[in-house]
Amino acid sequence: MTWYLYMIECEDGSIYTGITLDVATRYAAHVSGKGARYTRSHPPRRLLFSREYADKSSALKAECEMKRLTAGEKRTFCVQHDV
Repeated sequence: MTWYLYMIECEDGSIYTGITLDVATRYAAHVSGKGARYTRSHPPRRLLFSREYADKSSALKAECEMKRLTAGEKRTFCVQHDV
């Protein structure tokens, strides 16, 4: 089963990072206010990044690494990876 790491840029400039099986459906949930608690109080502006992983474990490890970065470092990562 393919898992995805994704990042959402919020209206306040912060970046939400998560994993999912279906990026489009999960993003729609965030936009509608039914996603994570964080995106209910920090409305999404746009999907910033997504990358697929072979399994949940790999996606979780990538999410953990990405969450250690600042919003600026995440933006730099996206630019460096042509997102």
